[in-house]
Amino acid sequence: MLFSTLFDSPMMFLVIVLGIVYALTIHEFAHAAAATYLGDDTAKFSGRLSLNPLAHLDIFGTMMLLVAGFGWGKPVPVNPYNLKYKKWGNAMVALAGPVSNFISVILFIVMFRVASYWLPYDNMMLTFVAYLMMINLILGIFNLIPIPPLDGSKVLFAALPDSLDDWKQRFAVNGPWILLILLLADSFFDLKIFASVFNFFLDLLGYFL
Repeated sequence: MLFSTLFDSPMMFLVIVLGIVYALTIHEFAHAAAATYLGDDTAKFSGRLSLNPLAHLDIFGTMMLLVAGFGWGKPVPVNPYNLKYKKWGNAMVALAGPVSNFISVILFIVMFRVASYWLPYDNMMLTFVAYLMMINLILGIFNLIPIPPLDGSKVLFAALPDSLDDWKQRFAVNGPWILLILLLADSFFDLKIFASVFNFFLDLLGYFL
């Protein structure tokens, strides 16, 4: 539980929270920027084309992150009918979020490698950059899971034929419950399915440091 870190190590709690705020903000901003670029100004007129974290943080989703270890940002409003590419436009907007997190990981890897020449590994600045890498990597990978409302589901729906539109609609409605059940089962029964996936990529990240 992240919130318990506040009492054990307040500085580490601050580092993690700032990392989460950055990752969510850049993720949601990327959705808004992609939608605007592709012709839909809905997010722009809703004040979401902004790097201000307050525009993107969902109060309940943020609290869930602190208490339960998983949460969400405020969804970016998108009108797919305004997008330049009718079939793949929504998928492109969805992919912009995880891509922004992966680009952030690359930038933070470069920062870490450069800074580590002058700073010891236990320096708080290096610790902060390391957490920025890990949080962005995990958020990007998690959102690529093809279960609604995650970004990967938008790509899945675009790839599937129109003949499955009824199934897509049912999956879009039931997907959040399926995802919640999987997260709770993974946590309460200690299945570590998500943890195993994340740890694989985190171990891969270690080869670049």
